[in-house]
Amino acid sequence: MQHATTQKSPKNKKETLVRAIFKDASIGIIIVNESGNMQLVNPFALRLFGYSEKELTGKKIEMLLPSRLRKKHIRFRRNYSSEPDKNIHGSGKSDLCALRKGGTEFPVEISLGHYSYDGETYVIAYINDISLKKKEEEEIRQLNDNLEAKVENRTRELTDTLKKLEASRSELQRSLEKEKGLNELKSRFVTMASHEFRTPLSTILSSAYLVEKYCKTEHQLQRKKHIDRIISSVNTLTDILNEFLSVGKIEEGKIMIRNSNLNIQNHVQSIINEISGLLKKGQHISYKHTGEKMMIIDAGILKHIIMNLLSNAIKFSPENSEVVIRTERKGDLLLLSVKDQGIGIPKEDLKRLFERFYRGSNVTNIQGTGLGLHIVFKYVELLNGKISCKSETEKGTKFFIQFRLIKENELTSAQVAEA
Repeated sequence: MQHATTQKSPKNKKETLVRAIFKDASIGIIIVNESGNMQLVNPFALRLFGYSEKELTGKKIEMLLPSRLRKKHIRFRRNYSSEPDKNIHGSGKSDLCALRKGGTEFPVEISLGHYSYDGETYVIAYINDISLKKKEEEEIRQLNDNLEAKVENRTRELTDTLKKLEASRSELQRSLEKEKGLNELKSRFVTMASHEFRTPLSTILSSAYLVEKYCKTEHQLQRKKHIDRIISSVNTLTDILNEFLSVGKIEEGKIMIRNSNLNIQNHVQSIINEISGLLKKGQHISYKHTGEKMMIIDAGILKHIIMNLLSNAIKFSPENSEVVIRTERKGDLLLLSVKDQGIGIPKEDLKRLFERFYRGSNVTNIQGTGLGLHIVFKYVELLNGKISCKSETEKGTKFFIQFRLIKENELTSAQVAEA
């Protein structure tokens, strides 16, 4: 007996296939009518939300959303249902927050579609739980944040380290420059000392030897000549040592300012009289003062400044030349200038003129320590002054100093002594 087989039509096959897909799909599928009532819910969606088919069928789709999102979703649903063709099929994909039966919220990703049947439009919502995806994204975000924080910290640490290295490099560079300067200073001192001390010491030694030879009465003139040479050489050495001591006191801040009421014209004239013994044959000093003569200033330091400038002018100028010194009182300023007709200072030496032990390139055969102008510069600073120099080789040199005087009412009676 032959059994007859039932043949399914292509339409029935498609319906069976669609139902199988709907039933076995690993994504939640909910079909909603134009009123927002759920018509069909596949098993995956039922498990996802924790409801039975009876509990969801016919109910509003908004029951699956947290209450805070429902009004907004109703407007969105109505707009979509009224003009679904304006939305490309499968569009409308967005991240939402869904609500399970027990009240637990979880993130979902929803993609929408639609179809028409018997004159009514139905919306298909494809719902995917993205809790795991969100968790992974959050973990990645935290990792990125942590990584960015570590990179920022490392960058900051590296920047700080580089700054410290740069500071160390700068400090090392300054130390090297200072060491280089000290070595150069030491070299210049040794050169100066070996030259400046050797000449007077040799003179003292040779004169002392010759004095011993002149033992008779008729040799008195010869003895006196060599004794004078010894005294002059000792004085030269004393002056050099005094300059060293002055530099030391200035560097250590041991110079005390002792201001007094001073007649500048009388003071400068007294200094000129004292130094006149150094004048060469035919040399003379011209002096003139302008303005108020009385002022408050440290007479001792001012004398040292003027003595040094005048002695240099005399030493570096030829016979039969004039040294000009001028003083002028202008308000709270004292202007002092010393001009000579000497050998001048090379342009390349001017910028280093006031350094310790520095001597111009054209004075190597003239006695000097290279300390005088350095001391003058420091003394001028102590008296709130500024010094400048203009010079040209073989055309003379002019030093110009400007002192800012203090006022008598700025001192107590104990600080001001009558000159």
